[in-house]
Amino acid sequence: MAGSRPSNPTATSNKTEMTTLPSGASYPTFLEPLTKNETALLSMYEKIKHYEKEASRLKAEEAKARLEEADERYRAKVRERERAEGNGSDDEEDDKMDEDKKPQSKQMDDNGEDDEFDESDEDEETIERRKKTALEISRLRKDVNAARDVENRKEAKKEAAMEKEEAMRRALLGEDGASSNQKRPLGIGSDDDEDDENDYLDEENSGFAGTGISMKRKKPKESNPWDENKPQPSLIANIGGDVTPTHDFSNKLGMSKISLDGSVLFPYDGVLPWEPPTRPSDFLDGCLELELPDFDSSSHSGNNTIAIKFHAPQESKRFSINIAAPNHDNYNDILMHFNPRHFKKGGQLVINDRKETMWGNDIPVPLSTLPLMFGVQACTLVVQITEEGFDVFVEGQHCARLEHRTTLPKGKGPLFLQFPSSDDYGNPENWLVYRVWWGRKQSMADDLNGVAGVNLYSAVHPKKLFISGLSKIHSEPEVDLRRAELERAFRKYGGRSGAVNVSIQKNSTFAFVELFSEELADLALAEMANKYKLNRARRTKHEALMEKRAAEEALEKGTGKENAEWD
Repeated sequence: MAGSRPSNPTATSNKTEMTTLPSGASYPTFLEPLTKNETALLSMYEKIKHYEKEASRLKAEEAKARLEEADERYRAKVRERERAEGNGSDDEEDDKMDEDKKPQSKQMDDNGEDDEFDESDEDEETIERRKKTALEISRLRKDVNAARDVENRKEAKKEAAMEKEEAMRRALLGEDGASSNQKRPLGIGSDDDEDDENDYLDEENSGFAGTGISMKRKKPKESNPWDENKPQPSLIANIGGDVTPTHDFSNKLGMSKISLDGSVLFPYDGVLPWEPPTRPSDFLDGCLELELPDFDSSSHSGNNTIAIKFHAPQESKRFSINIAAPNHDNYNDILMHFNPRHFKKGGQLVINDRKETMWGNDIPVPLSTLPLMFGVQACTLVVQITEEGFDVFVEGQHCARLEHRTTLPKGKGPLFLQFPSSDDYGNPENWLVYRVWWGRKQSMADDLNGVAGVNLYSAVHPKKLFISGLSKIHSEPEVDLRRAELERAFRKYGGRSGAVNVSIQKNSTFAFVELFSEELADLALAEMANKYKLNRARRTKHEALMEKRAAEEALEKGTGKENAEWD
C-alpha cells in the first residue's frame, strides 16, 4: 500500500472494529484510509467469490443429476429383470404368495398329505430366481458404488483445491486462522455461502438411500480474524496469479511427467522431497546427485534445460546447485555453480565456476533485484545450457548468464547435477527440493539488456599464473623473501630481460606470477608443475578493460592488436 499505515489504536483489544463497504467486503478500520486500488481489489474479490459460488453450484447440480441418473438406471434394470423372471407379476404380490406357499407346503409335508401340484418344486424355482436377482442386484450395486467412489474422489480433489484457494486468500488478506466463530461478510469468503452451496450433500436428505449411496455434508471452512499483533501486508503487493501445486511446475512450462521433450528425474517412486542432512561431514555427505542424460553440445537436438521446484525457508542462509562434466573429480571441477546467499551483503546470488579446486571470478547479483527465493511457499529455477553459456531464470525472470569458461564435453553424453549438503566449510544448507525436470526447450532468453554476466570478457589471463599450496606468511620480510624466490624460479620465462611480475599478499598461501608472453606461460605450466601447484589465473575486469584500451590505441597507431602490450 502506498504510504505508511497509522498505528493500530486497538492493538491490545481482543475484538477488531470492522468497516463494511457497499460491495459487502469488510476490513479492519485501523487500516484506513484505503487507496483506490485496494478498494477496487476488494470489489474484485466479491465478484470472484460470486463466480466461484455459481461454478460450485453448477458442478454440484451436475454431479447430483449424474447420480440420480445412475440410480434410475439401476432401479429400471432391477424392475425389468424381476418382471422378466416373474412373468410380469407384481413384486409385492409375488413376495406375499411365496410367503403363503412356504408354510402351506411345510404343513402338507408334515401331515404326509398329497396335493394336486408339487409345492416343493415351486419353492425351489422361486429360490433360484431370487438368487439370480440377488446376484444381479449385487453386481449393479458394485457398479454404482464404483461410480460413487469416482465421484467422491473428484469431490475430495475439489475440496482440497478449494481449501488451498481459501488458505491463499486468507494469507493474501493477512488473516490469522485463530477463530472459527467470527462471521465474515458475504463479500469476502463467507462460510454461510459455502454451507448454502453444499446443503444438497446432507446425508439425511440425500435421496439415495435405496442405492446404498451415502453422501456426506462438507465441513465448513473456518474463518479467521485479522491478527492485529502482526504487520498487515499490502493487498496489492501479495496478489497472486494462477494456483500451481507446491510440488509441481506450472502448466505453462510444459514440464509434466508425460511431456514429450523431457522427463522428471526426481522424485523417484516413494521418495519424499529431498533436504540436506542437519550435520553433514562435508558437501558430499548426503548430497543429491542426478545424471543428466543425452546432452550434446555439438547438435541442436540434445537436452538443454534443467527445471527445479524448491522451497527455501525464511531462516535459510544459503543453498546451491552444481552442474559438472563426467570427469568432475568429486566436483573439484564445476561448469556452473548457483548459490543464493540470504544474508551476505544484504542478499546476493552468486554464479561461478570451479576448476581444479579453484573458484573463478564470481558474478554477484543482488537478491533485491530478483523474485523472492527465501520464505516463499515454492519457487521455480530454470537453467538452460546454450552455445553462449548457462542462462539462469528464477520464476521466469532472466537473472544471470555464466558464459562458458570451460569447454563442454564433446559428443553425446551425460552431465551431472549435484545438490550439495553444505558449503566448502561444512556449514549445512537449508532447503527442500520437490521436483527436478530435464529435457529440451526453446531458448527462454529474450532481452539481454541488464542481465548479469552477459558479454563479459574472457576470464582466463593469457600470461598470468596462479600458484597455490604455499606456506602461510605473516610479515613484510616474509613477503619480500617469497617474491625474490619466485622471481628467481620464473626468471627464464621473463623474456630477454628475465623480468617477471610477482604479486603476494600477507596472511596468504598463494601468489600470482605474470610472465612475458602466453607461449612462455604455457611452457612454465609444463616445466614447473613438479615444483609448484600452478593454474591459469583469472583476469579482473580492470585488466580486461585495460587490454581493450591498449588494443584500441594500438589499432589507431596502426601497430595491430598483436603488438599491443598487456597492462
